[in-house]
Amino acid sequence: MSEIRVALIREEKIPADRRVALTPKQAAEVQVKFPHVKVICQSSKVRCFTDEQYCTQGIEVAEDISNCGILLGVKEVPIPKLINDKTYLFFSHTIKKQSYNRKLLQQIIEKNIRLIDYERLTNKKGNRIVAFGRFAGIVGAYNGLYTYGKKYNLYHIRRAKDCYDLEDVKTEYSKIKLPPIKIALTGAGRVANGAMEVLNGIGIRKVTPQEYLEEKFDEPVYAQLFVTDYNVKKGGGSFTRKEFFNHPEEFEPGFLPYTKVTDLFIAGAFWDHRAPVLFHREDMLKKGFQIKAIADITCDIEGSIPSTKRPSTIDKPVYDYNPETDEVVEEPYSSENYVSVMAIDNLPSELPRDASHSFGENLIQYVLPNLFGEDDGMINRATIANKGQLTGPYLYLKDYVSGIDV
Repeated sequence: MSEIRVALIREEKIPADRRVALTPKQAAEVQVKFPHVKVICQSSKVRCFTDEQYCTQGIEVAEDISNCGILLGVKEVPIPKLINDKTYLFFSHTIKKQSYNRKLLQQIIEKNIRLIDYERLTNKKGNRIVAFGRFAGIVGAYNGLYTYGKKYNLYHIRRAKDCYDLEDVKTEYSKIKLPPIKIALTGAGRVANGAMEVLNGIGIRKVTPQEYLEEKFDEPVYAQLFVTDYNVKKGGGSFTRKEFFNHPEEFEPGFLPYTKVTDLFIAGAFWDHRAPVLFHREDMLKKGFQIKAIADITCDIEGSIPSTKRPSTIDKPVYDYNPETDEVVEEPYSSENYVSVMAIDNLPSELPRDASHSFGENLIQYVLPNLFGEDDGMINRATIANKGQLTGPYLYLKDYVSGIDV
């Protein structure tokens, strides 16, 4: 069997991301598990694991990776860095026709690149295989509590990015002293579960959505909200999750009652652009709208949450939103009338060691056997472009690529 050369590429999207698809030990493990595979690590001064750590594990470190056929990244590859005729794996953020990555997909097709999107790697039941969702949820919830504490000068905790790892973050939990506020968390997947790890770890009590809406508490509480809790079928009738996910356009928003009792909102649910938004800017101007801090883990720009006007960054995690003018106020915590928004779009990069290790484990166990050997369909399902054209499942992106939908 001929040798397969795989490169761990340097993350060069700005702002910098410190994650990697395989840790040094995992890269060495790959070469043992797949003897016909050689892993090359592209030199990086940003990555959370140093070049020396890869060298120590017997992994070659190089600047030039053009002799590798498969290139593993994390975030989108800057267009000037794309190499013709290669196989790339990274999160492309194109499958929802994101306008800011239209040119990226256009160039991938033009350069005859085979693009395999991590987000589309699923098993035969349709469940995602690799994701950073758990750590997005952990860091997102922690940052939400950081934001709320800063806004009301309640406590001071280190940022997750300033902690060595998750265990170090947990040493900050005891400093978080909240009044009897209500925290709404949307979602039922990895992101929401990660967020609940933090809320439960701090000792915040979970209550039912009904209790959350109807009762008062003398301690901080949170409610996990599912799509059935905040969407309503148009014209009435029974609600089925299957129908909602297949035809979200047939539903209307039912989140407004929660906005009247929520102090901190943590958004952790996937949002389909066909689905109802959670609330509108006009709703934020109405009497009784109580939310003053939002941790938008989903970070859908101009999506289900009107205050998420742009991503925030790890260096500047929070901005204020003025619903009166529908504008971002760069200086956070500047007015009681503003909503403070945390919308970092690469949250797991604040805990890059833990996030990379978890990601690499799943990559080795589930994905690489299909990538380097016989594919059971997983790789094909995740291949967006190949041989200069979109693949069958992604032909719906044709207008997006051509620019017709602009």
